[in-house]
Amino acid sequence: MKRSSQYDVAVVGAGIVGLSIAYTAAQQNKRVIVFEKNPKAAGASVRNFGMLWPIGQPHGGNRNRALASRAIWKKITTEAGIWMVENGSLHLAYHDDEMQVLEEFVQSESDNKSLNLITPKEVDQYNSIVKKEGLKGALWSDTEMLVDPREAIEKLPEFLQKKYKVEFHFGTAITHVDGKYLYSFDNQWIAKEVYVCSGSDFEILYPDVFKNTEITKCKLQMMRGEIPNEKKHMGASLCAGLTLRHYASFAQCPTLKEVVARYDKENILYKKYGIHVLLSQNGNGEFSIGDSHEYGWEMMPFDKTEINELILNYLHSFTNLQNIKITERWNGVYPKLSGQSFLIEKPQPEVTIVNALGGAGMTLSFGLAAEIFTKNLV
Repeated sequence: MKRSSQYDVAVVGAGIVGLSIAYTAAQQNKRVIVFEKNPKAAGASVRNFGMLWPIGQPHGGNRNRALASRAIWKKITTEAGIWMVENGSLHLAYHDDEMQVLEEFVQSESDNKSLNLITPKEVDQYNSIVKKEGLKGALWSDTEMLVDPREAIEKLPEFLQKKYKVEFHFGTAITHVDGKYLYSFDNQWIAKEVYVCSGSDFEILYPDVFKNTEITKCKLQMMRGEIPNEKKHMGASLCAGLTLRHYASFAQCPTLKEVVARYDKENILYKKYGIHVLLSQNGNGEFSIGDSHEYGWEMMPFDKTEINELILNYLHSFTNLQNIKITERWNGVYPKLSGQSFLIEKPQPEVTIVNALGGAGMTLSFGLAAEIFTKNLV
């Protein structure tokens, strides 16, 4: 077994959480090494919309982390040549109770200058494919932006390696961590600090921590589609009434309970499968569509056609994308911690587990990493 020289920081996992830790450490002139069991990251970090979604985070710590992440993403995408667009978001309301929730939300965020309630006639200024029939109004937010997760997660290691000399070992599974020592099948490394950011796989390295937390797993189903011979960008990312029940930022709105009750009455499968529908679009004009949320310990790899049909049917209720061609279907699994936004644990003095950002990794990771290294969050 070979022994390497000592590193300042070792990171297990090259998804967005691990890359954020590596970037933040490298900016502090630390010698950083990153391990990824796959030839390239293939987990939840490449199986999402690529949305940075501050509007979904409630006031306080997570909203601040989201906005800090947004600023870092802008800097990195410019330096690394990664596609990014500051396209904002539209929450569309087709029912009076949904419009009431949006009004309550804006009232509760009176100091937030990034928000604006708009009329149906104004929607075209922000998005070209919104279905106008029955539209009551919409909430415009200018803080949301997009990257293509597949491109970003692939290019970030190249950028970190070139600019900050971060050392990457892809196709290297860390099988055991003992304090500052990390082991693969045939090698050993030493680091002053070890960060385990391996998503739903961290239970393999620290099964006791995994077992003793309230962490669970969430499976989502998503699709990618395109309009044949059409590459035009639609504008703002879109969502509608179902999304209001999903994000914690809307939880304080008094009328939300009416929206939830109505959707449960209309189709209880929305609740059963945790469906709310978002639509984003990458630089090639391809649409990302989803998603669902099924929670539990045992996640089967099989997608449910019923879920995809529910997602597409709801998508057609607020867009004019009837001729969209679905080109890909997939699922992803990420860890979720009940009642909390993330998990930070120190099973050993040298080891920090950073995990369970609950589907908000693209939105929160860079801001969270900055806090870990500058505010002693651990």
